[in-house]
Amino acid sequence: MCPTEPYVLSGGKDKTVVLWSIEDHVTSAATGGSIIKPNSKSGEGNDKTVDGPSVGPRGIYCGHDDTVEDVTFCPSSAQEFCSVGDDSCLILWDARVGSSPVVKVEKAHNADLHCVDWNPHDNNLILTGSADNSVRLFDRRNLTSNGVGSPIHKFEGHKAAVLCVQWSPDKSSVFGSSAEDGLLNIWDYEKVGIKIERAGKPISSPPGLFFQHAGHRDKVVDFHWNSYDPWTIVSVSDDCESTGGGGTLQIWRMSDLIYRPENEVLAELEKFKSHVVACAAKTEK
Repeated sequence: MCPTEPYVLSGGKDKTVVLWSIEDHVTSAATGGSIIKPNSKSGEGNDKTVDGPSVGPRGIYCGHDDTVEDVTFCPSSAQEFCSVGDDSCLILWDARVGSSPVVKVEKAHNADLHCVDWNPHDNNLILTGSADNSVRLFDRRNLTSNGVGSPIHKFEGHKAAVLCVQWSPDKSSVFGSSAEDGLLNIWDYEKVGIKIERAGKPISSPPGLFFQHAGHRDKVVDFHWNSYDPWTIVSVSDDCESTGGGGTLQIWRMSDLIYRPENEVLAELEKFKSHVVACAAKTEK
């Protein structure tokens, strides 16, 4: 769904990206007729009406060489969007300039791409997830029309194919990724390059990773941040075989001690220091 206009994107095994308008459906349903847009593919029966309401696409975009796995709109434009597919390509489109790719990044990953998300806080940043077990962050300003471009960073913390990526609605640098390894990782690209310590000792973890939800028992196929309840996530896993059911849905929130500014956390913990010391002294006695 487009965040600014009543438009819908879809992609499929026919290797195309298709743009639809909900308004066309509403108009068609009201008149009981059919709406066929002139920029639809010709020669496939689109010039004929059918019984009942039928809606033609606003545009069909060809550029992928294999199944289109995921699509997303630019948060600030109903005319700009991107797609990823099993051809390992990330493609940027602009409906205002035609149905051909504006930018086509060949080999955006080393395997099929499963998911893509556009940063709602920064229109230049795009996330992709792949069967090569990694998440990559691209800046569209560094991409050119001949497909030349490299990611800003590769996030490597999963042990199986990444199935879903999504930016946090609460902080522009934070995003999540879920995978077939049953994990949902929370990353902050601003923490890349920062050494994380616990009890004065460095922690060995993938750069940028600051939380890992391991509550699912099988591959986490999808998740979504709650836009109205900060740092709350709903996630679903495909554990039908292990549970004998239809999968598992979880709604969860990490402790705010994890994501709040360090100085605030230390100040709050300082209030409980005397209590902890007293309890420890009683235990020793």
